[in-house]
Formats: sequence, structure tokens, C-alpha cells
Amino acid sequence: MPIATTDASPSLSLARATYAKLSPAPFLSAHLQPADPSLPPIRPSGRSPITFRTPTCTTSSLTHCAGSAVVRVGDTAVVCGIQAEILLASDIANPPRNANDHEALSALNLLVPNVELATGCSPTHLPGAGGPPSTEAQTLSHRLLTLLLSSRLVELEDLRIQHTPSIGEVEDGASERAEKTVAYWTLYASVHVLSLSGARSLFDAAWAALLAALRDVRLPRAWWDSDVESILCSDRVSEARRLNLHGLPISATWAVFVAAQPQTRIENAKGVHELQDGRRAWLLADPDDFEDPLCKEGVTIVIDCSNGVRLLKIEKLGGAVVGKDQMAELLEGAKSRWEQWRGVLP
Repeated sequence: MPIATTDASPSLSLARATYAKLSPAPFLSAHLQPADPSLPPIRPSGRSPITFRTPTCTTSSLTHCAGSAVVRVGDTAVVCGIQAEILLASDIANPPRNANDHEALSALNLLVPNVELATGCSPTHLPGAGGPPSTEAQTLSHRLLTLLLSSRLVELEDLRIQHTPSIGEVEDGASERAEKTVAYWTLYASVHVLSLSGARSLFDAAWAALLAALRDVRLPRAWWDSDVESILCSDRVSEARRLNLHGLPISATWAVFVAAQPQTRIENAKGVHELQDGRRAWLLADPDDFEDPLCKEGVTIVIDCSNGVRLLKIEKLGGAVVGKDQMAELLEGAKSRWEQWRGVLP
């Protein structure tokens, strides 16, 4: 019996997933620099270089907290719960004197964010690791606290518990019945990262979750009871009050990917810049887990457009690609990101 033969030669092409794993940088470069000049540059996730991942936000998910929020940005999911505890003024060992409200808020430690990266949230956080908080988590907690204080988002007046003494509580009559602060609310914000895709842009999601939770906070009516010499709180929901937050600061992050010498020229492509050596640098908005390790430079901008434009912070790490011209482009992108978050946050 004759043996059937075929002239078909085996394919030498690699599967998409295999190519991405074996050569991630050329894989990303091939997407950003397509061989066909008529095709627009596109990232492996399907986004353009300047497109952020679509955010979602849900509040009041945790009933045992004064305020809570769950934020999801792509495959990154962060939950924030805020618990409010009372700090008696008499328990403060060294109360700040002659300090303004901003300095007193910092000195009294009334805002305490804490970040926890859950085991299994990403390949770098495997189950069973345990131990104390990682350096990454502690750094993120410090960045959240720094922005909370520098943005002056929370007013000290919202955290005061005031008391006006009765005539019987003073010795020199009604002339000394001045209102005084008997206690403060301390807000403990627990930020829990459930899923992580893109460590460089994790701060954006963590800050958004903290901001949404603060906007959801309801503090019960509290007063000083002279009979029991303690602070009492009302259990009526109608008497609870929200925080009078100052502005709406939003964080936006980009990563810089430097590609090899291109074979085709892309005209008027947003997010791409020519370098002096002929290579191209791409400004990738909100990098994910695949793009983040391939980028050596990153920029984070915190902006508030609720009442004019307030530039609160610029952080730049590594590299020398981003200059004045690129920074102007990123500021415009930050404004667009602010508008997007404004429609999502409650």
C-alpha cells in the first residue's frame, strides 16, 4: 500500500502567548510599531498608548466601617475600610501648642492609612509568605499619608469633638464658659489590595479607594457627658455627618517604554517621542503587569481640577526621557483622567 505524503511544511511561527513570554520587549515593540504604517499603535491589552484602564467604584460595602469603598482598575482591585475611634484630649501627652490646623493634624496622628498586599494578589505575593508588612506596602502607606497631609483633604475641624461647660462646671461664672475641644476622631484607613496588575500604577488605585472611602465616611454625633465623664455617641443615622473634604485630588501614572530603531515611521502618533539616538520612547498610561517590568522610567501626577487646576505632586523615577515637552503632554492626560474619575467616584 503506498504511503501518503504531503508537501505541507511545519509552521515556524510562535503562538501569541509563547512569543510574549519568550520575548516580551520585542512583542510590545511590535504592537507599538506595526509593520503596516496605516495601522495605529496599540498595546497588547488593546489600549492605545494614552488610554487608561476603565475604573469602577462601589461604596458602603463594609457595614462595620464608618466608610468604605471598593475600586477596580483593570485587573487591580483595592478595598478600603475606614474605622473611626475617639482620642480624648486628656490622653494626649504632648498636645501641639501654637500650631495651625494642618500641623496639628499631623502631630496628633489623626489620619492613619495602612496598606496590606494580600497573599496571592500577584505572582510576587505567593500564599504562605506571611511575616511583617513588606517594604512595598510600607512605602505605599507612607505615600498615602504624605498626600493626605499635603493636599489638606481633611479638615481638623471635622475631627474635633467640642464641649461647652455648664455654669456648674466652671468656678468663675459664665464668663469662662468657652467651647473647648475634649476629644478628636482618629480615622484608621485599612487599604487591602485584593488583586494587582501593574505595581507602578497601584498607588493610583489605592489612593482612589482611600478617597472614595473618605467621601463615604459618616461620623456619629458625639458629645461630652459630664455625669459619666465620657464621650457618648448617638446611634441615629440621621444625626451622622459627612466629612467636609477639600477638593478632589486624583493620581495618574505613566511608564516610559524605549523601543528599538523603528522600521516604519508613524505620523502624528500620540504618546511617542523621538530620541536623539533614533530610538522611540512611548508614554504608556496606567501600565499593567506585562508592560511594567519593561519600563525603566515612570511619572506620577496628582492633580485637582475641582476648583481651577491645582498641581499637588509630581513624582518621577528613573530615566531621562520625560522632559518639559513630555511633561506638558502628561499634564493634559492627567486632566482627562481627573474627568474620568469624577464621573466614577460617588
